[in-house]
Formats: sequence, C-alpha cells, structure tokens
Amino acid sequence: MLVKHEVSGNKGAFIAEEDGKKIGEMTYSQAGPGKIIIDHTEVDPEEKGKGIGSIMLEKAVTHARENNLKIMPLCPFAKAQFDRDVNIRDVLF
Repeated sequence: MLVKHEVSGNKGAFIAEEDGKKIGEMTYSQAGPGKIIIDHTEVDPEEKGKGIGSIMLEKAVTHARENNLKIMPLCPFAKAQFDRDVNIRDVLF
C-alpha cells in the first residue's frame, strides 16, 4: 500500500492506494498558520479492518511533525485515535 499526500490550495488529503486503486482518503483543511483540521476519513468498505485509517493518520502526524503543525481532529475517527494513542498527542491542537 502506498499513501500519497496531495495539496490543493488550503486543502489536502492523504490517499491510500493499492494496485493503482484508491482504498482510503483522509482530508484536511489548513486553518491558519501552523494548524490543520482533519475533517474526514473514509476507507473502502471492502478494505475495512486492515488498519488503513491508522496508517493514513500516521502519515498525517509525520507530516505535522516535519512541518511544525498542530492537528485539530474534527473527524470522529481521527479524534478517537488521538484519544486512544498518547504517542501522537504532541501534534494535537
């Protein structure tokens, strides 16, 4: 599986692909300097339970750390992951 990061204006997405097919997407919006808001996570129903959402969030957290950003998780999936995993809260807004 490959997770690509795409940016268009003040919006972005982490897109999971396997064999050229999109199997998941986590979208965010830039919310001023130094902050992004994760607003949606979606995984192909046939791929659920494989940890794809967690892998995309891991990429988002790495991106935030590398770019000195904070994340506000409005998406219920992302919020639940931040609540569950203390090791990623360093980027939590």
